[in-house]
Amino acid sequence: DSRGAAVAVYCLGMAGFTMITGNAFAAFPVMTAGVALPFLVHRFGGDPAVVCAIGMLSGFCGTLMTPLAANFNIVPVRLLDLPSRYAVIRAQVPTAIPLLIVNMVLMYVLAFRPHG
Repeated sequence: DSRGAAVAVYCLGMAGFTMITGNAFAAFPVMTAGVALPFLVHRFGGDPAVVCAIGMLSGFCGTLMTPLAANFNIVPVRLLDLPSRYAVIRAQVPTAIPLLIVNMVLMYVLAFRPHG
C-alpha cells in the first residue's frame, strides 16, 4: 500500500537484476512487467514514460556495479593493464549508488504528478 516502497522495489530491483544478468536491457522487461506496470502504473497511477525511463536508468546503475557487464567493466581493465580486475567497478560505485538514490526520489516526485 506504499507508493514509496513500490518505487524502491522497482528501482532497486532493476539495479539488482541488472547486476545478476549483466544487462539492463534483459532486466527491464521482467521488472517492468512484474513491478512497474501492475503497481506503479496501474495501482498508483504513475506516468508510464517517466516510470520506464527512470527505471531503465536505475538498471544502468546496476551495470556500473557488476563484473558481469564485461564490455564496460572488465574489458577496460585489460586494455589499461590495471592491477585489479575490479578497479573500474570500484571507481564507478561511488557514482552509481547516489545516482540510484536520486532516481528513486525523482521517480517518486515526477511520475505521480496530477494530470491536468
